Amino acid sequence: MKKYSVILIGAGIRGKAYTNKMLAMKDRFKVVGVAEPIENRRNNIKNKHGIPDDMCFNGWEEILSRPKMADIAVITTMDEMHYVPAMKAIELGYDILLEKPVAPTPKECADILLAAEKKGVKILVCHVLRYTPFFKKVKKIIMDGTIGDIMSVLHVEGVGNVHQSHSYVRGNWHSEKETSPMLLAKCCHDLDILQWLLDEPCDKIQSFGKLTYFTPKYAPEGAPKRCIDGNCPIEDSCPYNCRKLYYESKDNTWFRPACTRGISTADIPTDQEVMTALNTTDYGLCVYHANNDVVDHQTVNMQFKSGANVTLNMNAFNKGGRYIRIFGTKGELFAYMDSDKINVYTFDDGKSAEIPIISNDESILSGHGGGDEGLIRELYDYLIGNYSGFCAADIDISVKNHLIGFAAEKSRHEDTVESIDEYFTAFGLVNE
Repeated sequence: MKKYSVILIGAGIRGKAYTNKMLAMKDRFKVVGVAEPIENRRNNIKNKHGIPDDMCFNGWEEILSRPKMADIAVITTMDEMHYVPAMKAIELGYDILLEKPVAPTPKECADILLAAEKKGVKILVCHVLRYTPFFKKVKKIIMDGTIGDIMSVLHVEGVGNVHQSHSYVRGNWHSEKETSPMLLAKCCHDLDILQWLLDEPCDKIQSFGKLTYFTPKYAPEGAPKRCIDGNCPIEDSCPYNCRKLYYESKDNTWFRPACTRGISTADIPTDQEVMTALNTTDYGLCVYHANNDVVDHQTVNMQFKSGANVTLNMNAFNKGGRYIRIFGTKGELFAYMDSDKINVYTFDDGKSAEIPIISNDESILSGHGGGDEGLIRELYDYLIGNYSGFCAADIDISVKNHLIGFAAEKSRHEDTVESIDEYFTAFGLVNE
């Protein structure tokens, strides 16, 4: 059995998750190098995989300035840092596992696809939701013909009110000017899933969305710029009180490390480090007085080549979670992603059935609903040329699904209905 050597570029949460899965498949993968500017993250990967000092680098520039040293480059840097290392890794001849989104602009996405095709390297994009037990089961029900041909789909991405405040008001993706539109940052998973389920090209797209609630208009009178400044009139009842979310919640293994990035060098930041972050970074800002510009609710309407219509709704005003309703010529499917069953109603017998979902119990934080392990397993088969599955999202289909999202953003900003054929042509691609 061939064993693939791997370098990791970006040792944050996603990079660690993927290489942990590789470590559990020692007969297939060996991580031999790491590039990461944060020392404790770099050392974590170094120690876990037994990487020598001379194969540990402070950044992607250093590791990719060397001759090719492995079979695969896993690129899990921040979104806005995907493009340049991806292009350099392609030039060096690496096959790539690339975190989504591919890149923050449509031209950069198209550039990566065209460069990979020209060089002849393989790139698999981390659309891990395809590998979850939930969406694999939905896909199989469609493939089996149980509900016939798809006529319409309603899909909801419930971001969650607190998740919105953390990631898209205060956090890394608070500004589309600095990173990417929220539709791309949060819903490139969903756009990919929808095209994958229908298994045909999108024809036209239209989108509406705004930032409405997380703005000064909704700030309580007298609310300070930072929660910890005191004298906030709703301090005790506000669900977005940063003191409660980041300082008082000691067991939060997501929020506390995120807010202290660049301040703390430890996996578990101290109270003082958290307080420093709340005094000096956007994580301490009142959600109504933050530096955010991304939408807090958006609707995307799509028409596919067969005539099927799809509506994607993304919004912050919920507990959080995805659900989908699919209307077919032979039946109807409805399911929540966090449920253990899928409801199907079939026309021929007029009966409803509950189809169980067998879960591997991975949480959304540890494995994106169980998708990470499936992704890494299929990466091996994809690269070795023994692939017979239906979940892999190679760079060609991933970029095209990204461009659907960019076309939606063009529609939202310009109040238009966009032709996907024409939009693809502008970037040298064909919608097929």
